[in-house]
Amino acid sequence: MTESAAIHRTVPASGDLGLLVSEVEKVFHGKREVVKLALAALLARGHILFEDVPGVGKTTLSHALARTLGLSFRRIQFTSDLLPSDVLGGNVYDPSTGTLDLRPGPIFSQVILADEINRAPPRTQSGLLQAMQEGTVTIEDRTLELPRPFLVMATQNPLEHHGTYPLPESQLDRFLMRLTIGYPDEKAERLILTESARSRIPLQDLRPVFSPEDVLRLQAQVEEVTADESVVDYLMEIVRRTREAPGIRVGVSPRGAIALFRASRAYALTMGRDYLVPDDVRDLVHPCLAHRIHPVGASPASAEAHRVAESLLDEILGAVEVPV
Repeated sequence: MTESAAIHRTVPASGDLGLLVSEVEKVFHGKREVVKLALAALLARGHILFEDVPGVGKTTLSHALARTLGLSFRRIQFTSDLLPSDVLGGNVYDPSTGTLDLRPGPIFSQVILADEINRAPPRTQSGLLQAMQEGTVTIEDRTLELPRPFLVMATQNPLEHHGTYPLPESQLDRFLMRLTIGYPDEKAERLILTESARSRIPLQDLRPVFSPEDVLRLQAQVEEVTADESVVDYLMEIVRRTREAPGIRVGVSPRGAIALFRASRAYALTMGRDYLVPDDVRDLVHPCLAHRIHPVGASPASAEAHRVAESLLDEILGAVEVPV
């Protein structure tokens, strides 16, 4: 290997990425595609909203992904009395010195699990989402950089709405992907039950496959993934039809189109390619666009609206010609 090749890999080795996914699957079973999508979101410098019932492995996935990538991890339980300073940090009086000392909050980690984000009041939600968007936190008169790489994996229960503060559509748009894990199949659930009887926590046995520096390099390589004009036209046609479909009140914005393009390029990279193919776009349409369109007759930001949106997107995908 030449010196330049050792310093800069243009495409990650598929074996390395497969090893990472396999390492995560040691504790997160039967959902390989979800792991790949979560990795793609990280490489695209985006964030994920998991909308799922409790107990399907959201915490396990986020913690396992952090460990296998060598990233720091913090879990924040969102509650109705959570303040922005509880997440971001603030100045705390030190009686020994008589001064105010800056105490960074739990958001100063590389992977954040924001559990039940819709239980926190809008002010706290906004503080988190601003940090996600800008990559910085302002406390009093000081602006602090968040660590890099930085990934927020937020969760919310689609069935339980008592005492919650639904995320507005403008804030939902800040998430690159909205994913659902769902229940495991019979084989995976049997394995989960078997492991639950062990005294040792399987997460402790996971080993880092990449380093934070590797992740940053891969994020930079996403920008080098090329896209043929025909694939770009395919993506743009899908976006255009969301704005014209009679069943859609509000279609995908230019920011949504950028999100789909960026996520598709990152997904191609996880597949070991430095070029985009139509299947990359098709596979990312639901995760990236379903929470960005508003179907007619459905309550905004609801689970029902998301299901209707996915159905409408399927109709659009079936009507748009796939380039060859």
